[in-house]
Amino acid sequence: MTQEEMEALTLEQALDNVDTTLEKLAEDIPLEQSFALYKEGMELLKYCDEKLKKVEQQVMVLNEEGELNEFQ
Repeated sequence: MTQEEMEALTLEQALDNVDTTLEKLAEDIPLEQSFALYKEGMELLKYCDEKLKKVEQQVMVLNEEGELNEFQ
């Protein structure tokens, strides 16, 4: 999966792809293919982590004293 294809995914789609990758890794597949799937899965997880961090930052708001608080 290219970087552009990955960036076009929603968080839910990326997590679904992680699940699919894990299912494929559980199958009896050649070692080279398992390495490629593992790499793709790790890239997807990194992408998901970055997306979640961005959402978390958006949920934080500044209070009157200039401190960050969670959005409530």
